[in-house]
Amino acid sequence: MGSCNCINCTHTLCAKKVPIFSFLSDEELAKIVDMTGHKAYKKGDILCSEGEKSDTLFIINEGGVKLSKLTKDGKEQIVHIFTSGDFFGELSLFSSGQTYNFDVYAISDLKICTLTKKDMDKILISNPAIALKLLEVITKRLTQTENLAQNLATKDAEIRIAYILLEFSEKYGVSTAQGLQVNLPINREEMANYAGVTRETISRKLTIFEELGIIQLKGTRVILIKELNMLRSYVE
Repeated sequence: MGSCNCINCTHTLCAKKVPIFSFLSDEELAKIVDMTGHKAYKKGDILCSEGEKSDTLFIINEGGVKLSKLTKDGKEQIVHIFTSGDFFGELSLFSSGQTYNFDVYAISDLKICTLTKKDMDKILISNPAIALKLLEVITKRLTQTENLAQNLATKDAEIRIAYILLEFSEKYGVSTAQGLQVNLPINREEMANYAGVTRETISRKLTIFEELGIIQLKGTRVILIKELNMLRSYVE
C-alpha cells in the first residue's frame, strides 16, 4: 500500500465517475478534491478486515476489489465485486462506531480515493441530494445481496453460475455483432467462490453452456454471451 498522486483526480476527480457525485458542478467537485485522500494497492493486498472500525468511504479510481467472508468451514464466499467508479464503506457515513462486515481484497492493481466520515458529513450537509443517491445505491445493493442469498440457497450449480454471468453481463457486457462480450473482473477460482461451487464445477458448467450455444469462451477472462434469454431462463 502507498500514496499515489492520482493525477486524473486533479482535473476530473475519480469521484466524478461515481453516480452519487456525477451531477455536481465542477466547482462543487473541486471542493471535494481538496478533501480526498489517495492510496495505491497491489493485487492481493487487503484493504480492510472484517471487524475493523469503519470510518472511510473508498472510491475506486482504477482496478477492482472483492468483498468476501469466510464460511463456517473456512471457505471464501465472495459477496460483492466492485470496479472503477464503484465505492464501498458507505454504511460508516450514517453512524459512528461501524465496523466492516467483510474482508476487502484488491483483485488487481488498484488506485483508491478516500473520504473520511467527517468530510463526507460536510459534503452531505452542503449537498443533501447526495444522501438520496446514497440510499438508492444502498437499496440496490441490499437487493443484490438478497438475490445472492437466494441464489446460494439453491443446490443447482447451473442456476448459481447463470446468475453470476447475468450480473456480470449487466455491469460489464458490451454489445458486439457476435453477442454480448463480458470482460470478467475475476478469475475462475474467484468465480467459484462467488457462486459457492468448486472451480471444477465452474469449468464443467461453463463448458456445458458453451456446448448448448449459450456462451462462447474466449480465453479465461472473456465470455461471449450469445443467447441471453436462454441464460435468463435458468434463474426465472
